Amino acid sequence: MNLSKNKKLVISIVLDALGYVSIIFPPFDFVWAPLSAYIMTKLYKGKKGKIAAVVSFVEEALPFLDVIPTFTLMWLYTYVIDKKKVKTVVDV
Repeated sequence: MNLSKNKKLVISIVLDALGYVSIIFPPFDFVWAPLSAYIMTKLYKGKKGKIAAVVSFVEEALPFLDVIPTFTLMWLYTYVIDKKKVKTVVDV
């Protein structure tokens, strides 16, 4: 997916909210855990996306971890944290 960073943020927030459905309806995790991992690999390419997909799958599959906003955290890492690291290296 070639989306702007703002669209990815909105999609990430919506996907995290969708993950909260399993708090009310726990069997939803059986469908959502693998689907969230697949979507994560499509939103974020490369090694980072694959690692985030594994984290997303585990977070959604295990009970009581559904409150972690994995997609939004990945967006923050990609567009805020990782960009600062790149800028610091370039400035040196």
